[in-house]
Amino acid sequence: MNLKITKSLALTIVTGLMSISFAFSQKTADTGNNLIKVNFVSLFMKTANIQYERAIYGKTSVGIGLRIMPKGTLPFSSSFNSIDEQIGSLKTGNFAITPEIKFYLGNEVFKGFYIAPFLKYANYSASINYEYRSNNQDEVIPLNGSINTYTVGVLVGAQWRIANNFYLDWSIFGPQYGISRGNLKGTKTLTAQEQKDLKGNLDDINLPVGKTSNTVTASGAMVDFKGPWAGIRANIGIGYRF
Repeated sequence: MNLKITKSLALTIVTGLMSISFAFSQKTADTGNNLIKVNFVSLFMKTANIQYERAIYGKTSVGIGLRIMPKGTLPFSSSFNSIDEQIGSLKTGNFAITPEIKFYLGNEVFKGFYIAPFLKYANYSASINYEYRSNNQDEVIPLNGSINTYTVGVLVGAQWRIANNFYLDWSIFGPQYGISRGNLKGTKTLTAQEQKDLKGNLDDINLPVGKTSNTVTASGAMVDFKGPWAGIRANIGIGYRF
């Protein structure tokens, strides 16, 4: 999805919802047990993020989120090219599903501050034309693959009613930690010297989470990712209660 189109869509939706909010100056009580939300910050990252939430008992609800980012270049990738030319060829996408349970701290469900323990499964696909130096020449090997992650975390946030049946959800801070596993593979005919030089480059890969190992043969290379995985969950969304 084009970034300019995504921004325009987000601004149009937000403007429309604000107009609805002002129109409903006389608020009435909402009684629906269901809430469906669209998270807007994700749109600027070329990602669709939708969540369904249902009240189950008292001030407690359960929910499930779905996140989809079609495979493509990284958002704002042109800004990274000056830092690392490798990033220019990187294409990535992801899919995630997140079940959670929310405990509201206010007077009723769907309103006020909340604490939400959650689980998340995510799949990240990636491809890159990996550049390395061999025999005093620049060489490239295309790498493709995916990484699966399984995490657990706790989200702290707040939710307000802004108009009849419409709610604003601010997911403030949600640290998560878990495990990851996956690999990137590439096929290319390599001489003994090229194998040595490529492996030396791959050995230098250092990620902030997880561990990497690699195997290089005369027919190509494979990079394995395995180990701990951490991140932060945060967003802003608009929900409709029914």
